[in-house]
Amino acid sequence: MSKNLQKDICNETLFNSIFKKHAKSLHDFLYYKFGAHLNPKDKTQDAFIKLWENCAKVTPDKAKSYVFTIGNNLMLNETKHQKVVLKYQQTKPQSYTNETPEYIMEGNEYMEKLQRAISNLTEAQRTAFLLNRVEGKRHKEIAALLEISTKAVEKRIYGALKKLREDLDTI
Repeated sequence: MSKNLQKDICNETLFNSIFKKHAKSLHDFLYYKFGAHLNPKDKTQDAFIKLWENCAKVTPDKAKSYVFTIGNNLMLNETKHQKVVLKYQQTKPQSYTNETPEYIMEGNEYMEKLQRAISNLTEAQRTAFLLNRVEGKRHKEIAALLEISTKAVEKRIYGALKKLREDLDTI
């Protein structure tokens, strides 16, 4: 009978023990990597729901990696969705403007260049830079969130600014 329990995690008590063992660490991982605005609690629950739905296919020794992969993918999908939403929020039609079409076109081109330059940053630089410049977090808060030193945060932001200047000058 113990061999049957080891083949999959469809046993409710085994699933509960896996949930209790890994739910908090999955939540913390998602929170630290993506922040609270994408609701890591929901993504943690969704990952375990998918684990339960596929319990016959997942062995107990693969359960942790499975929920972490699913949770990470759910957050990445949500991030992509938020980028699309943000893009369409920024392109709302204006009723009228006193700006010339050339000025508007130059502004749009600059924003595209800036978004391209930000996407060319390393993940570490991009995360630190956006947390600081977009969300307004201090270096100390970012260091706590990413579990790194404040010096590392400063270096990442400085490196991001340097790279952005270089990319925007060459584009």
